[in-house]
Amino acid sequence: MICIKQLDLTTIAPILLALSLTSCATAPLDFPRQESHALTDTSDTSLGIQVSKWTANHPGKSGFYPLIEGLDALGIRLKMIDRAERTIDAQYFLMKPDSAGRLFAGKLLKAADRGVRVRLLLDDIFTTVDDEAFFMFNQHPNIELRLFNPVGRRGFYYLNYMADFKLANRRMHNKSFTVDNQMSVVGGRNIADEYFELLDDAEFRDFDMFAAGPVAAEISEKFDLFWNHELSLPVEALETGKDVPDLETVRANMDKKTIEANRSIYGRALNSPLMQDIAANRIALFPGDSQVITDDPEKLLNKVSTDYKILVTALAAMIDEAKSEVVIITPYFIPGKNGVEFWRSITGKGVRVVIVTNSLASNNHVPVHGAYAGYRSDIIKAGVELYEVRVDASGIPEGDRENAYDSLTLHTKGILIDRRYTFVGSLNLDPRSIDINTEAGVLIDSPELTDSMLERFFERLPAFAYRVSEAENGKLRWTTVIDGEDIVETNEPQASRWLRFKAFLSRILPESQL
Repeated sequence: MICIKQLDLTTIAPILLALSLTSCATAPLDFPRQESHALTDTSDTSLGIQVSKWTANHPGKSGFYPLIEGLDALGIRLKMIDRAERTIDAQYFLMKPDSAGRLFAGKLLKAADRGVRVRLLLDDIFTTVDDEAFFMFNQHPNIELRLFNPVGRRGFYYLNYMADFKLANRRMHNKSFTVDNQMSVVGGRNIADEYFELLDDAEFRDFDMFAAGPVAAEISEKFDLFWNHELSLPVEALETGKDVPDLETVRANMDKKTIEANRSIYGRALNSPLMQDIAANRIALFPGDSQVITDDPEKLLNKVSTDYKILVTALAAMIDEAKSEVVIITPYFIPGKNGVEFWRSITGKGVRVVIVTNSLASNNHVPVHGAYAGYRSDIIKAGVELYEVRVDASGIPEGDRENAYDSLTLHTKGILIDRRYTFVGSLNLDPRSIDINTEAGVLIDSPELTDSMLERFFERLPAFAYRVSEAENGKLRWTTVIDGEDIVETNEPQASRWLRFKAFLSRILPESQL
């Protein structure tokens, strides 16, 4: 046995080279696949009939409703699956084999048993469900599962990733969920417990939008663009020869877990205030015109250029036309020098710009914060009102500390313009989203919707986040209100010295990869 610690580089290099030559394997992207498209003959489904009644009173419009609470967002998805009659199309950046993932998968399986066609498209890198579970799931005649831009499974996975880094580093970050081509959910949530408030000690504050009407067909069209792309690989192409449990032998166990989850998680979701209001017909959708905007999957196969930055280019043009106010909510914010000048040009027109992002303490990606921190002073000097989320602002009403989470991370992605336009989708304002990954979302023209969200947003902002500003001595300060008391901090609030050091040290990392 060779002890690596005793080897010099001249000894290690041939070993690593041999490993790379014998074990690196790319995914078989030439694997044969059947092209398929969204089903359009769904107007006679129960959802289609329900939507047609609504659109008859709002000709040419689609209906929208914000999903701010995690349990509401989960409950809506599961209820839509229960009501599906023809087709379900789901596209996500990641899925985990946790409570939310198992319940979601179990519901999809039940829908497939009823004859519903299920197409599930997942990005490969951060999806942690075992391949064997996918192979088993894919055995159902009404289910097809594809992985987007997968890493080769033969040999060593991480060596395969590094050997094909130029392509493997480019990811599909899109998120959408559509049932019967009539109703959709789009936004920032993936399929995992943290996105639906199912963890006891931490909370992701995220945001989705329920959408019904013509917009659903447009979302389906964008789904098909990725589903039929050459980087979208049927899961059977990655089978390794290992024994895969027969679908029927695991169904009983899955049914048991689904029943248990139904009693607990789904029950909680169905009893949420929003779901109760929906059941009692106390919810009115916000009517509006909309545009579904997505990067083309070809972006991942080409060098970074403005030609493939479809989504961010469209949003920048909208922001450039703003007349009075732009509100940005983004978990990860690295503007770069060009971004600073862009925001300076917007505020220079007299437009109010408010940007809310994570603080160091609330950020789950410390290197991103390290890069962002270098731009804070410039952004403030550019005239932007800058806020950072408090790690202890869990959304629990003040005074109810007993039920508060230990930590909060902002994962919401939204842009609101002139109290009229709302964009909701997967886009972060960092180099990875803008240059490297594909992103998608919906731009909604609805003053009523936008104004209602901003009213709640500005009401809660002073206690939810720190306002970051410059003191007279040029140093940064963080101000907020906690239990009615004004608080002023002069260092990264709620962050340990060790965390501050890690953020500082991470500045050596290439900003273009963050």
